[in-house]
Amino acid sequence: MASKIFNRSSLMFSAIASIVAVSGLAPTAQAQIKADGSSTVFPLTERAASDFQKSSGKKVTVGVSGTGGGFKKFCKGETDISNASRPILEKELKACRDAGVKFIEIPIAMDALTIVVNPSNPVSDISTGDLKKIWDTGSNIKKWNEANSSFPDLPIKLFGPGADSGTFDYFTEAINGKAKQSRTDFTGSEDDNVLVQGVSRDKNAMGYFGFAYYQKNQGRLKALSVNGVAPSLQNVTNGTYRPLSRPLFVYVNAEKLKNNGDLRTFLDVYLNGATEINNKVGYLPLPVYIYNVGKKHLSEGKTGTRFGGKEPTNLKIADLANMQPKD
Repeated sequence: MASKIFNRSSLMFSAIASIVAVSGLAPTAQAQIKADGSSTVFPLTERAASDFQKSSGKKVTVGVSGTGGGFKKFCKGETDISNASRPILEKELKACRDAGVKFIEIPIAMDALTIVVNPSNPVSDISTGDLKKIWDTGSNIKKWNEANSSFPDLPIKLFGPGADSGTFDYFTEAINGKAKQSRTDFTGSEDDNVLVQGVSRDKNAMGYFGFAYYQKNQGRLKALSVNGVAPSLQNVTNGTYRPLSRPLFVYVNAEKLKNNGDLRTFLDVYLNGATEINNKVGYLPLPVYIYNVGKKHLSEGKTGTRFGGKEPTNLKIADLANMQPKD
């Protein structure tokens, strides 16, 4: 498996990097591939890393510091791959440009960002308007029925991704109208497993994170429909689960790709197995033609982003193929 500590029983994990790649040694010396970033994308890259290590014996380390934290490392040239649950933002683009780091943007999956509550909570559906009332900056809602009179007269306890999380950025953009615009009196973590644990243990709790984390913990959580539409891969595909459907990405350091054959081989394994990996993890695989576009961009060294430093919501799957990356 990839070099990591991942204790599913306690729902806590961390990733460690301890192998130094040294050129010019014996053929058994292993080059290191470093990935970091989104906890949402972590299960995908971790599984690809495990498959790659089994077939090649080479090491891949996969860290979890949140999308924003991952880009900080990536734009300093500290990692080869940055896992991201949103596109790279303008300030991160500037940091990469200033450091001379060019990258290739690879869409890897679609996700249904999922609103969850404790199974004992009677609420089953929530509107985007009610979510905004609860989560927006300046909200002083302390009870469920203060957001909606049909909700129970019970205190509300909030769990959400931390400020370095791409899920936090996407949710606040889609629901509150501006990335990072959020009340701050909630329990936050870049580790989605911490959020799973918090909501599952508190009957009055609400949280949000990627669909795969809900799917793996369905016995301990309840997913809310949003505007009457349940979070599901089917509803992502048919375009009805909006605005909380979103693409997931990996970003690849273009210079390191040129100089590290193991990195290119790993990415080939990742993209060739992306459909199966997504199915196993619980995200929606992209059409094969989009993965083929990713392979073409890797082969051609096509750098840049499709999104110009912005964070679009309500993207369709076809947009990922039709939009062209630009430096």
